[in-house]
Amino acid sequence: MKFRRLGKSGLEVSVIGVGTYQFGGEWGKDFSQREADAILDAAAECGINLIDTAECYGDHLAEQLIGDYLRHDRSRWIVATKFGHRFHRFQERTRQWRPEEVRRQIEESLRALHTDYIDILQYHSPSNEELLTPGLKDLLELEVRAGKVRHIGISLKAKLCRSSDTAQVQRAPELDVQAMQILYNRLERGAEENIFPLCRELDLGVIARVPLASGLLTGKYAFDSRFPDNDVRAHRQHSEVEEMLREVEEIRRNELPDGWFLSSWALAWCLKHPAVSCVIPGCKSVQQVLQNARTVDLLEETHPQDIPYNCD
Repeated sequence: MKFRRLGKSGLEVSVIGVGTYQFGGEWGKDFSQREADAILDAAAECGINLIDTAECYGDHLAEQLIGDYLRHDRSRWIVATKFGHRFHRFQERTRQWRPEEVRRQIEESLRALHTDYIDILQYHSPSNEELLTPGLKDLLELEVRAGKVRHIGISLKAKLCRSSDTAQVQRAPELDVQAMQILYNRLERGAEENIFPLCRELDLGVIARVPLASGLLTGKYAFDSRFPDNDVRAHRQHSEVEEMLREVEEIRRNELPDGWFLSSWALAWCLKHPAVSCVIPGCKSVQQVLQNARTVDLLEETHPQDIPYNCD
């Protein structure tokens, strides 16, 4: 495994992390504790040290699966979770940003994770107004001073990652934010123009989420693929998914080097951007964890011209 500094947090994170949205049960599959343990065991054996989760992946369900595993070896992991939403049922959340609500969420996350500290606590897709909720910054400062939280991050809304809106990144220093989680993959490159340069200027670590475009960049799906009703991808416009899959096929024909798995290439493509500290693909199986981890071998073998993008 290879490691990079997560901006001014100083954390050394594995370039491949584990995303756990799938553990919440909204990606067409429910996970047992044994399955979650096997995935995290495989990640540990590969040298991965970053787990990303959230309060609303299920009602703290993903955190509970992770927490039961963490009880056996908490110290080797960097755990990132989020606050701001309350899960009710499939695809239904409410937004909760008042300090008293956030304090309760943090306590629930600590209990679910079976830990007394969170390495990176992230605002979860806040609006500009929610980011500045009165009293919220003060609460987070108290939690940091109490040792319950070590670092603060912001997980940007998807629409902000696709746009040139840098308002929340610009506010990072005054909010003591040290890391940004940003939607970024070969199909969605909006962050390159303004967000990434500012993150580098402010020394903010970048966690790239959805690096495989919700699985579309794995090469497993055809134009007419359909997802089950309990899979969040089934609720996207089919025309949008079909258009993205056609672009994936173009990438496969014109950009994928011989002998590469598309998924490994897609992760390596993200990691070639100098702003990106790590990627957090979701994993449904041990095999997927191992395939993702092998990406680090390809990073050394690949010349920059093999993975084209404009980072200027």
